[in-house]
Amino acid sequence: MRVVVVGENQEAVTSLLKGVGIEIVETKPEFVISYGGDGTLVRSEHLFPGLTKIVLKNSAVCKKCSLLPNDEVLRRVARGEYKTEELFKLEAGFGDKKLVALNDIIVHNVDPRHAIRYELLVNDRSVAGEVIGDGVVVATPFGSTAYYRSITDSFFEVGIGVAFNNSTEPSDHLVLKEDSLIKVKIARGPAVVYADNWEDEIRLKTGDEVAIQKAAETAKIVTVD
Repeated sequence: MRVVVVGENQEAVTSLLKGVGIEIVETKPEFVISYGGDGTLVRSEHLFPGLTKIVLKNSAVCKKCSLLPNDEVLRRVARGEYKTEELFKLEAGFGDKKLVALNDIIVHNVDPRHAIRYELLVNDRSVAGEVIGDGVVVATPFGSTAYYRSITDSFFEVGIGVAFNNSTEPSDHLVLKEDSLIKVKIARGPAVVYADNWEDEIRLKTGDEVAIQKAAETAKIVTVD
């Protein structure tokens, strides 16, 4: 079994792999070992999208880590005693630009001194009217314990979550069906769209509209009993 490793202290992973039958390689890996926590898993997916991740715990926050010790996880994977879980991702599209996120898609004001005005549409139906605030967070269940939770003080396990970020009028967060099409139309900009805090971004001006929906690609995670 050929793997690459993402995370700090890769020497510790090398030690765990001794005698297991798993080889660390630089090219053509079959799996990715994510050694850390939730943030490392997000980074692993960004660097190696679509490749199955073996998540090993080296952090206090790791929702997808097994309760088993890391060495036992690796032994079971090497013996083929595992299942694969798929996590859906989100896609934001504007013109020919596309961003993909495992955690969340965020539409935010460019200048923190000035709020943006925007309209939120779900399946082409307007909800909440015109909103004035810092923007909106659209999250997956995996990402619902990140920025979404800091705004709403809640999380969810099914669907797509929408959190209104620092809006001037109280706006309840939404949990929508997984197949929903979400559009954010900027009534007063400028605004920026980004995914999982990566450097790539989409800039929006007044009148622009970004579409957010479930992505075709998924993240694959190894699970062991």
